[in-house]
Amino acid sequence: MSFRRKLLLMFTLTVFVAVAAVAWTVSVITRRAFEQSEQERTQALVAQFHREFNRRGQEVASRVDAIAGSEAAARMALDLSRQPGNAGAYVNEAPSEAKAQQLDFLEFADAGGGIISSAQWPAKFGYKEPLLANVSQPSVNAFLKREELPNGAALGLFAVRTIRMGDKALYVIGGRRLDQEFLASLELPAGTRAMLYTAGGATYSPGALVDAAGRVPQAEKLQPLVERVQSTGAEQSSVVSWSSDSADSENVDAIPLKTEQGELLGMLLVANSRRALVAVEARIRSASLLVAGLALVVAIVVSSWMAARVTRPVEQLAEAAREVAAGNWHAQVQVDASDELGEMANAFNRMTEELTEQRERLVQAERVAAWRELARRLAHELKNPLFPLQITVENLLKAREHGGEQFDEVFRESASTLLAEISNLKTIIGRFSEFSRMPQPQLQAVDINQLVRNVLQVHQAQLAAEGRPVIAIELQLDDTLGKVAADPELLHRALANLVLNAIDAMPRGGTLTLRTRAGADSFFIEVSDTGTGLSKEECDRLFTPYYTTKEHGTGLGLAIAQSVVSDHQGRITVKSARGQGTTFVIELPRRREDAAQFSARTG
Repeated sequence: MSFRRKLLLMFTLTVFVAVAAVAWTVSVITRRAFEQSEQERTQALVAQFHREFNRRGQEVASRVDAIAGSEAAARMALDLSRQPGNAGAYVNEAPSEAKAQQLDFLEFADAGGGIISSAQWPAKFGYKEPLLANVSQPSVNAFLKREELPNGAALGLFAVRTIRMGDKALYVIGGRRLDQEFLASLELPAGTRAMLYTAGGATYSPGALVDAAGRVPQAEKLQPLVERVQSTGAEQSSVVSWSSDSADSENVDAIPLKTEQGELLGMLLVANSRRALVAVEARIRSASLLVAGLALVVAIVVSSWMAARVTRPVEQLAEAAREVAAGNWHAQVQVDASDELGEMANAFNRMTEELTEQRERLVQAERVAAWRELARRLAHELKNPLFPLQITVENLLKAREHGGEQFDEVFRESASTLLAEISNLKTIIGRFSEFSRMPQPQLQAVDINQLVRNVLQVHQAQLAAEGRPVIAIELQLDDTLGKVAADPELLHRALANLVLNAIDAMPRGGTLTLRTRAGADSFFIEVSDTGTGLSKEECDRLFTPYYTTKEHGTGLGLAIAQSVVSDHQGRITVKSARGQGTTFVIELPRRREDAAQFSARTG
């Protein structure tokens, strides 16, 4: 991935993350604001519930006070204080008084707690009222109480008053239901509803859950919340989903309703609709997606422009670096900025200028060194044949002075010596001349394996010469190789030089291995010997012209091989270590198209 695309991706991701973070932050803040609003509404509704509870409690207490202060109640108390009292005469007293005072519950009980008359359940006549057991003075305030009825239990707001006649007492117990009518009297804000659970105990009863409209549909969905309150006795809250639509969900707070002794009688459930929150969150998501889309478009446009401005100098630097790598050491970068990129461009320009100067100095130094090495090698190679030439001429001159038959004999011997040394000089000069005018490759389709066999066949007689140490031959040729576009004569010469070097490296015999193999994009020819090997310093200088490790040699064989391989756009390398032999590796590019083309021509 290019640097410009990386910058573009980074800018785009930054904008996307920023928009997502803003949307998430706004959503969290909105949710918290709604939760705070729901808490405030719940608190307001609970406060209203307590106010209504107190108001109704006062109303119940006032109505019970009216009954206790009535003439009928006084007459009943007086009559029951006599011995024996006629309690059965007042069995129907409670229903009429309850109707007159608009009470849902009303009972009269004697000093022992026995029920004399019950408006809600007349059959309780004679039973003990649990509320009055072990109570010397009932509370004057209204209180919650569960009342057992023929068709089940009910939750009510009760008040107790005492009528005393002498040492006898008559108790008046009256109350009103806490039911849907009570809930309907509460003023609820929009999106809020109140529910009342009127069952006690540790088991859940869906039928005991009512709201202002009556029984609550799908009451079983509130069971986990109610059971948590029953188990902990403390206020709990939960989000209840009534359908698959999240807008139909409610945040429900369950507030326990207890007696003064801490007994759980029921609970008030306040449900706040989450429809507004869901709608706002949906609008936030929609707005975020819209803003994100627009921001991404703007970000792509702006970041493309910015990335182009930022990366243009970098791309120019990269292009200039490629030019330097390709050989153009005069490449320069235009400097249009004064920032770090401008400093980098200036540094690059100074570097190329210094490289150019150093290259020119290096070329000059190498040229001088090459001429010095050439002069040294020429002097060394020419000195050997010149000395016998000088001696031979001197012998001729001496023989000429003496004359006679001795001169003829010396002349014949000297002529032979002169011709031999002149031939040697011509050979040396020919080798140097051959290296100086290496021809360019004439490419054609070449079978590498066959070329290796041909080179080996040329040197077979030399290897089999009588009295020569035995050198074993190993051929490891890859039969799946195709043909390569190459000059067979030049490649034969390069490979022959490597084979000759390998033979010379094993004066006491050894193994010569020729190997071919194929790579992904190249062919490889390897020539290995089991000679004494070379040091790292010798390997580094091995392909330098006129450098040789032999006692007699021009140092041109490997230089010629490297020149041939280089002209084929390949490379030659050496792997060697002291005592481990030497391996030369020729790597040639496949160039399948060229090989196929030359094969078609020759075919």
